[in-house]
Amino acid sequence: MKCITVPIKMLYSMKRFLFFGLLTLLTTIGYGQEEESLINEEDELAKKLLNPVANLISVPFQSNFDFGIGPADGSRWLMNVQPVVPISISEDWNLIGRVILPVISQNDIFGNSGSQTGLGDAVLSGFFSPKEPTSGGIIWGVGPALLIPTATDDLLGARKFGLGPTAVVLRQAGSVTYGALVNHIWSVAGASDRPDVNATFFQPFIAKNFRGGYALALNTELTQDWNRDATLGYIHLIGSKVLKLGDQLSQVFIGPRIPYGNGNAATWGFRAGITLMFPK
Repeated sequence: MKCITVPIKMLYSMKRFLFFGLLTLLTTIGYGQEEESLINEEDELAKKLLNPVANLISVPFQSNFDFGIGPADGSRWLMNVQPVVPISISEDWNLIGRVILPVISQNDIFGNSGSQTGLGDAVLSGFFSPKEPTSGGIIWGVGPALLIPTATDDLLGARKFGLGPTAVVLRQAGSVTYGALVNHIWSVAGASDRPDVNATFFQPFIAKNFRGGYALALNTELTQDWNRDATLGYIHLIGSKVLKLGDQLSQVFIGPRIPYGNGNAATWGFRAGITLMFPK
């Protein structure tokens, strides 16, 4: 009986060991697959956020901090609220609507001009963009740009209505995205005692995605005021990460903001913010 009892107990122990081992393995695989799925989602969203005409609803809150502006060593905090909403208008085309609404708090920007806080002028853009890239992988969009005088203070806006064209072109080759966005706005109406608007905005960019929803982007934002022959630009090197804040898919970003030009540029600054995402 002993010769039979011992192997049966060993066999029972082995079955329990194999059962719990298999259960642990399946649980680990399931967790690994869930984690891998989350990483892939973060990577895909990080890549879409580098595309201004991607089919993704997003709401960036982009804060820019600038210091040492002008002869009075002024400072400015400018937060651009930038909702982007894609609308399908046909089987092959999207209309990408984007609003840039500045919220500004500044001090001594124009010499000893004191402090102003409020809204700046809004810029509305509409990009008509093919849903699929070209055969060469080019993604593009064109449309109108509108300047709306929403500023709550004379020193925060131009008090002019403006209109002009805007365009974006880019290519996403693997984990690298590169391209440029441009618009030009002329004033068409508004306060007669304020200077006309005749300005070009140009933003070339290149970015690299990394596994886990990380990205590093380099761009310059250049504004040329043709009436005043003034150039104002900033170079940005921005690191970002896609993550979940509770159930909300988001991206956080931060990086230096290096000014240049002769248009009352700052001495130094930085950019930081958060983008809320609402995938379809």
